[in-house]
Amino acid sequence: MIRRALIGVAAVALLTGCSGDPPAGSPVGEARPGVLRVLAGSELTDMAPVLEEAAKATGVRVEFSYTGTLDGAESVANGTAEQGFDAVWFSSNRYLELLPEAAKRLGRPTKVMSSPVVLGLPASKVRELGWDAKRVGWAEIADAAGQKRFTYGMTDPSTSNSGFSALVGIASALTGSGSALDAAAITSVAPELKDFFSAQTLSAGSSGWLSEAYQRRARGEDPGARVDGLLNYESVLLSVNAANVLPEPLTLVYPNDGVVTADYPLTLLGSAGEDARGSYDRLTAHLRSPDAQRRISEVTGRRPASPEVQLDGRFAVRDLVELPFPGSGAAVDGLVTAYFDQLRRPSRTLYVLDTSGSMEGERIDGLRQAVIGLTGADTTLSGRFSKFHGREQVTLLPFNGAPESPREFTVTTDADLGRIKSAAEGLGARGGTAIYSSLRQGYDVLRAQSAADQDRFTSIVLMTDGENTSGDGFDDFAAFHDGLEPALRGVPVFPVLFGESAADEMGRVASMSGGKVFDARSRTLAEAFKEIRGYQ
Repeated sequence: MIRRALIGVAAVALLTGCSGDPPAGSPVGEARPGVLRVLAGSELTDMAPVLEEAAKATGVRVEFSYTGTLDGAESVANGTAEQGFDAVWFSSNRYLELLPEAAKRLGRPTKVMSSPVVLGLPASKVRELGWDAKRVGWAEIADAAGQKRFTYGMTDPSTSNSGFSALVGIASALTGSGSALDAAAITSVAPELKDFFSAQTLSAGSSGWLSEAYQRRARGEDPGARVDGLLNYESVLLSVNAANVLPEPLTLVYPNDGVVTADYPLTLLGSAGEDARGSYDRLTAHLRSPDAQRRISEVTGRRPASPEVQLDGRFAVRDLVELPFPGSGAAVDGLVTAYFDQLRRPSRTLYVLDTSGSMEGERIDGLRQAVIGLTGADTTLSGRFSKFHGREQVTLLPFNGAPESPREFTVTTDADLGRIKSAAEGLGARGGTAIYSSLRQGYDVLRAQSAADQDRFTSIVLMTDGENTSGDGFDDFAAFHDGLEPALRGVPVFPVLFGESAADEMGRVASMSGGKVFDARSRTLAEAFKEIRGYQ
């Protein structure tokens, strides 16, 4: 019923070799000789040194514009990508190829590198589990997870390919059929999947932020509970070890019954012009050369795509079993929907929303639409899969000069989404701005809700368009937060910068809670709210 499907990293726009930061996914300029305009996933920022060297060797400069893969897939499918880009480059084309309108617009792909999704655990935990002297399969891993013998973090499979690959991998392996997943196969292994996901205690919208949050918790710098391990790209786990930032390095666990691997195909669009095609040919020939392949592996921790380049000693397991990917969009949707509505611990999300007088007009309209979009009104590809999901507990806490009464909902049917929509439509703007008194009341709401049901992913979204003018100040809130019980102190707050928000204070609120700031000052609130969904 409720939730989005699959891959991607919600991203900040960045250009390699260009100045300025346009909105994510926006075209990077007119076609020019010697320039390849690429719509890409943000994890490819680590390719910058390699691409700088490639530009010197080939004369081809890559101009990146980063976007989430769902938004990127939609732009390919509806043809808008063809208006400003020559190629796309995501961790996988598998989802694009399941969309008929997108698949027909893709030209030649060139696989540049690869990275499987595997489990990383501290060496001591691996020894405790008895996995230090043997390879284990997903069934044994799921059994240990169900017994809470370890906990882990994983990205949201509807926004990040690493999370989706992990979900596909374990579901495919547990069915044991060797064929692509379908609805019946997913249902048959639902109990084992539920056991496995009961041990997930950390979620994120991107592999990079997940890794950073895990590191902070491991070092005791984050108020959230410590997490034993990570399900993430092999390259990310190797990079964490190489940085020597953990109290204990991670041991990579490669399930012996298979993995799902990202193969990073740089893919020419069918609409690309002759100059772009020539640039693409020169660039991909260089990137597939032995020297460049070794350089890519050295810089990114990913495996070379060329079979003539040998793996170095970092890659403990050489011959990996590749598990089948779902064969239809319906199977993808079914798997991700089951994850949120049945398998994963449900969410509890509290929205502390500024409805002060400064929000009057377009701003309050934008806030209404941002919340309404999450009830199913946003019919874009990313919007359709950003709805509040099944079993989710949603609370709206509007505030102006003081907090208003919280409005609590639990999503079990579409009628519940309709009630949230009605509440959002009724938001009005008036009065002052009591940010911290309202945020403080939000914790009282969560305390009462948690007393009745503790086993949920819990987060707070704080949206304000200005500075605090009423009630508690920031220092009062900081002292209050320091005194919270550990479970509430570790609830991440996701402030949304909007209008004249006090960016420094919002950053400090995010930092003290283990959250993340989302900037809506140069985009719509709806876009920011959708991005946050990957972290809830």
